Amino acid sequence: MADRREDLRAADVDRQFVAERLKAALDEGRLSLGEYDDRLKDAYGARTYGDLDKILKDLPGFHPQAESQLARSSTPAASSSSDDDERDESRNPRWLIGVWSAWLVAVSVNIVIWILVSISNGEPVYFWPMWVAGPWGAVLLATTFSMKVLGNEPPRQQKRYRDS
Repeated sequence: MADRREDLRAADVDRQFVAERLKAALDEGRLSLGEYDDRLKDAYGARTYGDLDKILKDLPGFHPQAESQLARSSTPAASSSSDDDERDESRNPRWLIGVWSAWLVAVSVNIVIWILVSISNGEPVYFWPMWVAGPWGAVLLATTFSMKVLGNEPPRQQKRYRDS
């Protein structure tokens, strides 16, 4: 068994995470297309966490081994801090804000279209956006109520190699 984190074997999900981080760096303009291509090849050819760390070490947001989740999870103090992170996530889940934002955008677009159609007709037409806003909004309200009032757990993402 490997004693150090750098020597532990990386999984496909770890390589995929590094590939996604490299794509983000390319989109941000931090890597040229040639650098991205070279690093992507290295990421999919990596065998250990150490190999993956080398690929990301000069990109912002990369945390050294001492700050990684794998290194922190082996210490007792770290488990309590990860519990705090999970409690914070359940109090203010980002995915819930995201789905409500998507609902708001979709309903707003439909209402603007309805207003434009009503103006072009010269009189208000049937308010069909209610069929977009109503059912979707009811599901979101039930989900929010279930989570906040009844205390149901939010869906959890699969834990994977990540730098935050």
